[in-house]
Amino acid sequence: MEVPASALLALFAELTGVMFCAKDADGRYVEVNDAFVRRTNQRTRSEVIGRRAGELFVAALAERYEEQDARVLADGRPLRHELELIRREGGTPGWYLTTKIPVPGADWTTAGVVSVSEDLRSADVADPAIPALTRVVELVESRLDDPPRVEDMAEAAGLSVSALERRMRAVFGLAPTQFVLRARIDRARVLLTGTDRPLAEIALACGFYDQPAFTRQFTRLAGETPGGFRRRARSG
Repeated sequence: MEVPASALLALFAELTGVMFCAKDADGRYVEVNDAFVRRTNQRTRSEVIGRRAGELFVAALAERYEEQDARVLADGRPLRHELELIRREGGTPGWYLTTKIPVPGADWTTAGVVSVSEDLRSADVADPAIPALTRVVELVESRLDDPPRVEDMAEAAGLSVSALERRMRAVFGLAPTQFVLRARIDRARVLLTGTDRPLAEIALACGFYDQPAFTRQFTRLAGETPGGFRRRARSG
């Protein structure tokens, strides 16, 4: 049985913790759900349809989305489980996993991109569902300035690397390396908003080689520089 596209769109429209959008090859939104609309400054789907990312999001975010789309369109291969720090409705930043899949068109071309971003709000590191992972969380939190390797995390949990990978994806929705990166960026967010420490100090405290490396990684995940994040958080 082939499921009609209208049924899938109706299903996506009901999702509250997953943002959905579809773009054509020119980067214009052709379908979005209400969860996606709430991320923009618009109030209705009709105000989003037909527009591009640059018309709806700040420049850094729009550039990142367009770069992701361009890769999917050019390669014809999906972008899976991209960890992103996205501002939810009201301005509070939250972690999401984004997957983008090419839409095939005529003559072996790619007609567009469909995207879903899953809110990881439920993956609360303070309340792991599997007791063995408590030791992993403690290890990561104690070594943010010198991030542990996956092998170190597996040893702390008493698991093989492959078993650790499966369990962390089941509990947190993240691979071990993604979990470590999320913890480091979360610590950086706390230091950026709660202290006046220089960016270079924050970079080292969160396990980055230097400030430029920290800035590149933070900007890739959050869509804005650490300095911009600090200013926005304090002005809000």
